[in-house]
This record gives sequence, C-alpha cells and structure tokens, in this order.
Amino acid sequence: MKPRQLALKIRCAAVCDVTILIAVLVLFTLSASAQTGPEQGGTEIELWTAGGHSVSGGRGGTGIWHTGLRYGWVLTDAHGPSFLNGRFEYAVDAVPLYVIFQPANTAYGIGVNPLNLKWDFERHGHLVPYAELSGGLLFTTHQVPPRTSSVNFTPSGAFGAHYLGQRLAWTLEARYFHISNAGLSRSNPGINSFEVRIGVGKFRK
Repeated sequence: MKPRQLALKIRCAAVCDVTILIAVLVLFTLSASAQTGPEQGGTEIELWTAGGHSVSGGRGGTGIWHTGLRYGWVLTDAHGPSFLNGRFEYAVDAVPLYVIFQPANTAYGIGVNPLNLKWDFERHGHLVPYAELSGGLLFTTHQVPPRTSSVNFTPSGAFGAHYLGQRLAWTLEARYFHISNAGLSRSNPGINSFEVRIGVGKFRK
C-alpha cells in the first residue's frame, strides 16, 4: 500500500472513531428530553449507516458500505396540497468512513454531503415519510472505479420514513446512489447502486 493510501486509511479510521464517539455522546444527551417531529425552526441530528450493491449502468460487481453523522435545519412550516403537504429541510452529512468492495481491490474513503434537500411530509401518527435529493464528495485510497479517479462526486435520491419514538427517531430509507468523477479523468463509467440506510437520531426545537 502506498504511503498516501495508508495515511488516508488511518485518517478514515481515526475520524470515524471520533465521529461515532461524538454522535453517541450527543444522542445520549438528547435522549433525556421528549421526542418531537419536524417543526419550523427545529433541527435534526442523526447517526446513520448504509449499504448496498451496484445495479445496472456503469461498473458492476461493487459493494458499498458507509456511515455518517447528519445535522439538519427545518426551514419552513407545513404547506403544499393534500398528500404533498410537508416541510422543507436542509441538511449536511459528515461521512468519515466509506468501504467500497471492488473486484480489483477494496477502497477506503471519507466524504462530505453538503447538499441534502429534504421534504418531510406531514406526520401520520408516529411516522414521518420523506423524499430527498443529495450531493457530495468522496475521497478514496484507490481509484473508484479502478483506472479512473480517487476523487468522485456522489449524487443520490431517496425515499424513507422516520418513526418517532418517545425519545428518539428511527429511520429507514431506500436510496439510489451514484459515484462518478464528472470528467476529472478521461474514463468516467461511474457506479450506480441501490442502498438501504438506517439511522437513529432526534428532532428538537
């Protein structure tokens, strides 16, 4: 393994450990108060993990697992017609650990998703469905896919739901996730994958 790849791998592990520790401490603190749903002026914090496998389009035979910490701001009150009624939320994700299983090698990486545009539909009992469009950056120890680039962009779209418990919000979603270098290298086949993402967090105001 090259020194640069080893350094990034060590950095991934260190940042992941620190992020998980911070997330556990924050969630423990937040669990002391009652759970609320998305409300204008409120915030969301969530620790999540996701995994999936490549689907048709781009390079195949690739598995992806990553974990991250989210912080979001609910910017509007409920509005919209009938079943589309909901609130707009903006969020950012820190992603301290990616593991990408490729036929040629296993790449480790870190990332950030500075653009998460989320629509929290109106609450139905304990459930808050949502739809989301996201965009981010990914830096890896190996080129992803091989012979392309170690710097990639990660647009995605998702449908999911929050289950609002007494103390915490539990999340389950299905996500279409794309990795490509957007022309940073001559070859840009990209990777398309379907993921399942789970999380635990808190809405508060």
